[in-house]
Amino acid sequence: MYIKYKIVILMLFVFTSATAQRVLTLNEAATIALDHNYGIKIAKNNTEIAKNNKSILNSGYLPTLTGDAGAGYDLDNTEAVFSDGSVTKLNGAESSNYNASIDLDYTLFDGLGRYYDYKQLKEEYKLSELEARETIENTIAQLFTVYYNVAQVSENANALKQTLEISNDRILRAKYQFEYGQGTMLDVLNAQVDINNDSINLMNSEQNLLNTKRDLNVVLGTELELNFEVDTLITFILDINKEDLHAKMRANNVSLLQVDKNIVINEFTIKANTSGYLPTVGLTGSYGWNKNNNNAASFLSESTNTGLSGGVTLSWDLFDGGSTMTNVRNARLNLDNQKLEKESIFISLDRDFNNAWGDYQNKLKIYYIQENNIITSQNNFDRTREKFKLGQATSIEFRQAQLNLLTAEFSKNNAKYEAKLAELYLLQLSGELLNVSL
Repeated sequence: MYIKYKIVILMLFVFTSATAQRVLTLNEAATIALDHNYGIKIAKNNTEIAKNNKSILNSGYLPTLTGDAGAGYDLDNTEAVFSDGSVTKLNGAESSNYNASIDLDYTLFDGLGRYYDYKQLKEEYKLSELEARETIENTIAQLFTVYYNVAQVSENANALKQTLEISNDRILRAKYQFEYGQGTMLDVLNAQVDINNDSINLMNSEQNLLNTKRDLNVVLGTELELNFEVDTLITFILDINKEDLHAKMRANNVSLLQVDKNIVINEFTIKANTSGYLPTVGLTGSYGWNKNNNNAASFLSESTNTGLSGGVTLSWDLFDGGSTMTNVRNARLNLDNQKLEKESIFISLDRDFNNAWGDYQNKLKIYYIQENNIITSQNNFDRTREKFKLGQATSIEFRQAQLNLLTAEFSKNNAKYEAKLAELYLLQLSGELLNVSL
């Protein structure tokens, strides 16, 4: 009998362990998102496209080789008069010809246009890397937001479960007191109403939890089973220095880096367009083979030619209708616009940074106040609960203390995650979001 009891206990333990919810850490979630998020995948593909574009194969520095081949056939009625006065008439005279060649074209000089185009392609690749980084930063920020939303809803649901447990204990006590004549049916009914309300609130919270987990799956780009839990432990980076962060923002903010890269690209665009004022020098070469099978009226019945040919070409648009001048002027205006945009972004980022810093400090203080408030609310509830057991507090007072504690827990959870998200936004502005330890 004792052995059977141990086996049952062991089976229950194994079953409980197998069905336990796994904890999805923030680090695991970030790893999954980096591998599966669709926006990140698209950004990586765009970077690969830019990498291909900056290849030497797309630079214009390599020559072009073209292979040509052809064949011809003629069936003619021919009347030929020779110099000695003799005449030859041919009906259905056949002739054919065959040819093949390999042609080479190479641009020796094009006014340095391809040189600056090639440099521009390299800078566009670096710009695509910055755009991919921006996508990753935004995705990670979105991941933080949704992940912490799941954590907050999870903690709220746990608080509602505790509230429901307390309400269940209360109705049992009310029923016992009514049975022994120490309470009224009104106390039982009030307790039942509160249980119903607590049950509805818990059901709504659990449904909201499932919805937020589905939102997290969308960001992850995968379909995890919804029985996972998330880590609700939050730590703050308390040694953040405002001046250091501001300096990092000026140096590492991805929006500023992209504007700087666009300025460099536009400078190369101006130089590339200026090349239209200069001539183009090219080299051509060919190796060919030709064979002709002539009819009887021809002097030669068959001829075959093979050989090399080459040459140098020069082309110079002395006047192209003003298109080069227009392109250069527009490119310079675009460069001015990029510089003005950089100054505008500087101003906006300074404002956003100062607002984010003040918001973070404010929300951090609110969180600490809410932590103290939860202690006060817990003490108040414990005292009211003891007085309620002794009959020194009414059910209304007990319920109010219970709701005050629940509200305090909700407020603390909200303040905790709002402060953390404010901190992460501050790090994102400074370009340090991807360097933070999860």
